[in-house]
Amino acid sequence: MRKSVLYALIAAIVVLVGLAVVLLIGYQRKSSDYANMKTAEETSRAGYAEAFNAITEIQDSLNAIATGDSAVRMLSAGSQSELKVTEAMRRDALERVSLLNASLQRNKERIRRLEAGLKKSGLQVASLERMISDLKEQTLQKETFIAQLSGRVDSLQTQVTGLQTEVQQSQETIRVREESLEERRTELATVYYVVGSKSELLKMGVISSKGGLLGIGRTLAVTGSYEEGLFSSIDTDRETVVPTTAQKVQVLTGQPVSSYELRLGGDHMDLHILDAKEFRKVRHLILMTR
Repeated sequence: MRKSVLYALIAAIVVLVGLAVVLLIGYQRKSSDYANMKTAEETSRAGYAEAFNAITEIQDSLNAIATGDSAVRMLSAGSQSELKVTEAMRRDALERVSLLNASLQRNKERIRRLEAGLKKSGLQVASLERMISDLKEQTLQKETFIAQLSGRVDSLQTQVTGLQTEVQQSQETIRVREESLEERRTELATVYYVVGSKSELLKMGVISSKGGLLGIGRTLAVTGSYEEGLFSSIDTDRETVVPTTAQKVQVLTGQPVSSYELRLGGDHMDLHILDAKEFRKVRHLILMTR
């Protein structure tokens, strides 16, 4: 009887010990599972926060590529108005578009890395996937937008080239016109003169001796046939004095008497032009010294 009770008691103790071991193992497993679950939850939460922050940064960067950008405003103004675009403006616009494109390419790479990271981590959250999808769509829109800006820059290049050509042509036209006007002014203002004694002028053939009898009473006359190389020129717009080295000088050509004056200066006589417009009505001046 006692042995039976003892055996039963031992058996009960063994069962209790077995149950205790099973419960302890179960508790440890559940504790480990709970800890793993908490770790996974924290990892997922950290991954979600990191992904969300990355998406926010990418979104902000894409928003910066907006129609309010200074390059966009300048390009729009240049294509929609009579704005004269300079080479410096075109260069600034080209540089700005290049920076925008570089920013866009960085964002595309960040989105690719973000997707790859989420896929590798196994983090699948519908809201994150929607936001990434939206980022992809916005990236495509910005890419199209930047391509349009690049096209406008190309248009600006054409406009700048056209303006440069126009300016060069205008400058050349002005130069030719100024040269032509100067040539015409000089032509109108120039008087050709020669100074010499009677014998010298006769030898040159610019005057001749006519009339008289046996050399008496002969008069001097301008022949009107001039060898231009014998004459000097004077621009009557800029010079008003024809110098000589003689004390006595006679004007043989028909310049209006009121348009000039002979003045004795020291030991020689000079011709001073008083009215250039009237004076140059006769293009050649012959002064005979005595």
